[in-house]
Amino acid sequence: MNDVTTENQVRSLKEAVGRYGIWSVGLRSEDPQRAGERAEAAVELEQLGFGAVWLGGSSTAENAAPLIAATERLIVGTSIQSIWTQDASASAVSFADLETAHLGRFVLGLGVSHAKLADQYRRPYASMVAHLDALDAVGVPAGRRMLAALGPKMLKLSRDRAAGALPYLVTPEHTAQAREILGEVPLLAPEFKVVLETDPDRARALARGVLALYLSLPNYTDSFLRLGFAESDFSDGGSDRLVDALFAWGDEDRIRARLDAFHAAGADHVAIQVVTGQSPDSLPREEWRRLAGMLL
Repeated sequence: MNDVTTENQVRSLKEAVGRYGIWSVGLRSEDPQRAGERAEAAVELEQLGFGAVWLGGSSTAENAAPLIAATERLIVGTSIQSIWTQDASASAVSFADLETAHLGRFVLGLGVSHAKLADQYRRPYASMVAHLDALDAVGVPAGRRMLAALGPKMLKLSRDRAAGALPYLVTPEHTAQAREILGEVPLLAPEFKVVLETDPDRARALARGVLALYLSLPNYTDSFLRLGFAESDFSDGGSDRLVDALFAWGDEDRIRARLDAFHAAGADHVAIQVVTGQSPDSLPREEWRRLAGMLL
């Protein structure tokens, strides 16, 4: 990252998102009957002091627009928009519309998804490079887009062609490695899952209910192996060691310490996903309030 304009955009974005945000599938739901509830939840998250919300699933600027319109300063990002589902031209139009209406409030988080989830999946790194080239050509600035990055090659691409990285399902050890690759300027905003439960058996059961999908996706298991876990850690829904590394649970002090570890390792911002055992489309607003009281 050597463009002065891009660097200034990244520094401004870092300040805007703050230390903590919320990662949520429910906030990207397209159910029209819940539009008011989603907007109300976004307003409350802004009032609670969270700097950003990250829309899980395969999300787009169209999902972000109502939340941005309902709030005054909250940053809203996709986490992620799959490069296989929306081409650069369509992304440019929706990005420009949001920029015109709400300057600087939207972040285009991009990812290559997974072979099991995307029929078009092929040559993920080269395809991401080509997609970024296309975004450059239609005027979506590097300083306002981020990449879902786990391995070294995609992290370097996040450094060179985007505002930074949105690593998902990682540990503070991964964050330290990512910061070393990214350098000082790029925004590093790992997602991390929190279970507001003090009973170990209950907490781990809830965590394993979420982890099961990811243990079937090689992009994640390869990342875990690079972090020093073994194939045996993937059996029976994930070992206690793996679960406890990927999820924070326990009392407030323990959860706060786990989140602090990401910042100590080099994260600028942590996107917190609350795990409750409810539908992914739910809006765990009481848990978000508890988190705000704990952290903000």
